[in-house]
Amino acid sequence: MKKIIGFALIIIGVVMLIWTGFTYTKKEKVIDAGPLQISADREKTVAWPPYLGGILLIGGIIIVATSKKGE
Repeated sequence: MKKIIGFALIIIGVVMLIWTGFTYTKKEKVIDAGPLQISADREKTVAWPPYLGGILLIGGIIIVATSKKGE
């Protein structure tokens, strides 16, 4: 079980190091006055620091290295 968690952390860590965030578009209402509605597309960015991926990668390697062979 620990090895599965360790490998998952390694994969997530590598992905977070390579892909440091993403951007998506959200439609927001600018004006809502009765029958008159005006909306605009706004770009939102979700980003995480690259060192977080490194921490997960190192943690996953440590978990895999310290787990017993039989588990």
